[in-house]
Amino acid sequence: MAAQFFNRIGQLGLGVAVLGGVVNSALYNVEGGHRAVIFDRFTGIKENVVGEGTHFFIPWVQRPIIFDIRSQPRNVPVITGSKDLQNVNITLRILYRPIPDQLPKIYTILGQDYDERVLPSIAPEVLKAVVAQFDAGELITQREMVSQRVSQELTLRAKQFGFILDDISLTHLTFGREFTLAVEMKQVAQQEAEKARFVVEKAEQQKLASIISAEGDAEAAGLLAKSFGEAGDGLVELRRIEAAEDIAYQLSRSRGVAYLPSGQSTLLNLPSTIAQ
Repeated sequence: MAAQFFNRIGQLGLGVAVLGGVVNSALYNVEGGHRAVIFDRFTGIKENVVGEGTHFFIPWVQRPIIFDIRSQPRNVPVITGSKDLQNVNITLRILYRPIPDQLPKIYTILGQDYDERVLPSIAPEVLKAVVAQFDAGELITQREMVSQRVSQELTLRAKQFGFILDDISLTHLTFGREFTLAVEMKQVAQQEAEKARFVVEKAEQQKLASIISAEGDAEAAGLLAKSFGEAGDGLVELRRIEAAEDIAYQLSRSRGVAYLPSGQSTLLNLPSTIAQ
């Protein structure tokens, strides 16, 4: 009796374990920020998109395919040409995510690696078409406009494939070696031109100063001539007295200078006195 009881318990436990395994194999989880598409072996991809949470499916008949619908970054490097035929190296940074309602179509047409199939194709095409409308200089001065044009065109193209571009930016923009050398030579030429203009302006200022100085000297000479004509020798005598006063003042401040009274020859007559 006891053996039958334990046998029944064992069978029941085995049944529960098998049932639990079957139930567990029929469950799948959809994490936050993800969606699932169900592939049926008989009907193919189902149109409904499964949201977050734990869900049932028929083992061996159905298979859940999980998609990440959060924004993901991707860098797309592109080498293209500008309107003036300059080589341009541009790196485009894109934040993209699939449209949840479009996941069955995306999987049917493109597969789970839809970004690998679409972005490397449409990003260079749109970027080359936009960059070709601008000169090399405009790509630098109007970079924001170029980015907006690329964003508008690329967003429309991506929407056709069932995903959204949250952000598009030009993170890297360089030109070919020839253009870089041309820019450097242009800067050197501009600096040389500025230097030459400064030299010319300086010469003109010096010339103007010389003219003004000559005009001042001529005016002063005319005034002196006029004064001589009106005052006669009196003005000359006044200038002589002023000059004598200035010389006397300078001599008075100099050491080793002796003054002899006028009309006396004290020291000069010493040799004659000694001779007597």
